[in-house]
Amino acid sequence: MNYSIKQRTGAVKKILPSEDVLVFEFESIDGKKFAVIYADGIVDKNMIGELVIKPLRAAGKDIAAEDVKKLLASPDVKDGKDLKDAVKNISDGNAVLYTDGEKDFFVIGVKSPPGRSVAEPPTQVAVKGPREGFTEDIKVNMGLVRKRLKSDKLKVKTITVGSQSQTAVVLFYIEGICPEGLPEKIEKQILNNEIDIIPDSSYVAGFMSERPHSLFKRNATCEKPDIFCAKVCEGRVGIICDGSPIALTVPYMLVEDFQASEDYYAVSYRSTILRILRLTAVLVGMILPALYVCAQLFKIQLIPAQLLFKIASSVAGIPLSPSVEIFLTLFVLEVLNEASIRMPKYVGLALSVVGALVLGDTAVKAGIISTPAVIIIAFSAICLYTVPDLVETSTTLRLILLIVAGSVGTFGLVLAIAFILCYLVTEQDYGVPLLAPYAPLIGKDMRDSLYKANTSALNKRPHVFKTKNRVRLKTKK
Repeated sequence: MNYSIKQRTGAVKKILPSEDVLVFEFESIDGKKFAVIYADGIVDKNMIGELVIKPLRAAGKDIAAEDVKKLLASPDVKDGKDLKDAVKNISDGNAVLYTDGEKDFFVIGVKSPPGRSVAEPPTQVAVKGPREGFTEDIKVNMGLVRKRLKSDKLKVKTITVGSQSQTAVVLFYIEGICPEGLPEKIEKQILNNEIDIIPDSSYVAGFMSERPHSLFKRNATCEKPDIFCAKVCEGRVGIICDGSPIALTVPYMLVEDFQASEDYYAVSYRSTILRILRLTAVLVGMILPALYVCAQLFKIQLIPAQLLFKIASSVAGIPLSPSVEIFLTLFVLEVLNEASIRMPKYVGLALSVVGALVLGDTAVKAGIISTPAVIIIAFSAICLYTVPDLVETSTTLRLILLIVAGSVGTFGLVLAIAFILCYLVTEQDYGVPLLAPYAPLIGKDMRDSLYKANTSALNKRPHVFKTKNRVRLKTKK
């Protein structure tokens, strides 16, 4: 069979006719022909020149394929399989080397995709502790994990998802600590779904959920490698998706969202107070608008007398009912929030000031909405953002409770809250209850829940994960 350079490169270009897929042909000093094919923009051309072209120019004319591989100065060289494998590697950012007259070809790792450097993540800012955050480059993210977990028990499994994007998804777990069968189950769930492209890890999260339409999420998200590694060491499986700075960990418990990385770098009593504060803030943010509507419409005796007089004077002359008033204020807040996020940075800042000061103050002075309504909605929004990972869920629940309170009243609001609690108690993924360690009650796991014990007391891994290796801290005598 003829293995000429023209034939081999022509077959590749027939499948990849794009202008950014380049073919560079060169010869050794004795006239041996070579060709390198790569996708422009995602490879390091200097590496190709120094590690591939430069050493091969000095090769003899009768050099064999095995000798070509020895001359390459790159540590990342592997044998190519077939034309399909060559096309896949070129699209993935590697370079393919063909030798004239030789059947064998080589794949050289010279990836250099555009990306940003490691920086502190915007949503998980810490006063104490590491400030490194994941980036969109999966190799960088894997390096950040390896930097912290040097154990030979750390297992890394790479799978490819997306028929068009061929996105790399990496699973991390520690053998002997992670529950048996869990990584295989997660891998199967991900690969059972065929999709064109995986632009972000949220797509992978949707594949792993046993109840994809649930209001509550089923996996934890994190942007910091220290949090990621700590959770993997507890027995979880970590998932990193190429192109996404947000990593996933499963199994997931709701209490995780009320914990912050900074809690583990501060004194225990301070961490406990902050966790309880976050839980209280989220509950207040979800229920307060509904309680205000209930108090106004159905059970105004809930409000203390002195406060009642203040509210009565504020709402006097307001043409809207309490329900409509709160809904209108909430609608304006959500519109301002969306606009400030989507608009350019400096315009969005000005819009926030105008919306908060001008619109709010003018609406109150015009008698369209009352001062208590503005205060309650503003305070509710602030409370919900104390736990950013639960904003989507808590915002939806706030709206549901508000609708129930405005239509049924206090009795309906109590029933709605009870229904949500019952739903949470029955929810679980991968055998781990969503409300663990409180439902079911696991006393030993409560040392690191809303209550944060000292580091010396956290000597056992969470019992809820059913890991064989429970001990994570030993005190040497």
